[in-house]
Amino acid sequence: MIGGAEQFNLAEAKVAVLHSLPQPVLVCGPGDKILWANAAAEIFFGVSLNLMSRQRLRDFFSVGSPILGLVERAQAKHLPMTEYRIKVSLPRGSSERSSDVYVSPLGESGGLVSVLFQERAMAEKIDRQLVSRGAARSATGLASMLAHEIKNPLSGIRGAAQLLEQTVNQDEVQLARLIRDETDRIVKLVDRIEVFGDARPLEREPINIHVVLDRVKLLATNGVARNVEIIETYDPSLPPVHGHTDQLIQVFINLIKNAAEALEKTTEPKIRIATSFRPGVKISFAGNSERVSLPLEIVISDNGPGVPPDILPFLFDPFVTTKASGSGLGLALVAKTISEHGGVIECQSEPGCTSFRVLLPVSARQEKNSRETAT
Repeated sequence: MIGGAEQFNLAEAKVAVLHSLPQPVLVCGPGDKILWANAAAEIFFGVSLNLMSRQRLRDFFSVGSPILGLVERAQAKHLPMTEYRIKVSLPRGSSERSSDVYVSPLGESGGLVSVLFQERAMAEKIDRQLVSRGAARSATGLASMLAHEIKNPLSGIRGAAQLLEQTVNQDEVQLARLIRDETDRIVKLVDRIEVFGDARPLEREPINIHVVLDRVKLLATNGVARNVEIIETYDPSLPPVHGHTDQLIQVFINLIKNAAEALEKTTEPKIRIATSFRPGVKISFAGNSERVSLPLEIVISDNGPGVPPDILPFLFDPFVTTKASGSGLGLALVAKTISEHGGVIECQSEPGCTSFRVLLPVSARQEKNSRETAT
């Protein structure tokens, strides 16, 4: 039989485990009164446990919320209840969240239930990226096949326009130049689309991501972001990534260029580049039974107006853009390059803060050394 001191320590350990969970967990009693919450729940609701324990669940959700009905059914039937992809809108929150909600009765206690929220943001964004990449491959496969046939007549049209410039009246020269300029623009667009059809494997090697980011910052401060303050928050102990230096430079230059353009009308524009090590991040991809570890995190954030909510879910799709003169291929190409590196990219945005989060694997050599050290 467990003694009093040991039992007390065991109770403390159980509470510590619940507090360590990344998912928000609540304990509710009759009348949906909140009795307890873990640390993740305090962050999720933006309220301390002290204040939360004085309120009821309905104080945080509308009367018609399916979460309230889920809790009532679990209490009435004394059975676990689960509902997936519930849209959670919090009065104190800045945006709507999608969560799976798990409600379970606690033993034989009358009316006591636990409520666990599993946010689906990361999983759904990754799923969306996989769909986007499949659509991009289908569309650009056709584009690559037709590119040669398209460029041939365009070359003839451009040559004819040049000849016309020399023979037409002065008043018509401008129209001939317009034909030539538009032809050049179409050729450039076809060239950019052809990049998606390049299925050749990358020549990768272990590289220091901070060397890449230092180069990116140097290029940005002398070019696309010369009028923007760039702040660095680096973890100097990051292991090398298995990557292609030039392509990763292009990825982060594109992200900083987009951020700088979004800051054109922002007073005191700032871009932050942050790196960190997240050993607990593991993701399963379709067609691969193994969970891939993506511990290297690089975040590019800005204090601009944010991405329109209706565009945010489709941001990495080809031809989706918020710019009047944009082609909508920049971020699609970024997502393709990160995918080829075995990583993922996601975007979180609200007015005043937009963040692009890139997760990458460490080099195979470094991962092997880490395993040998651990054993």
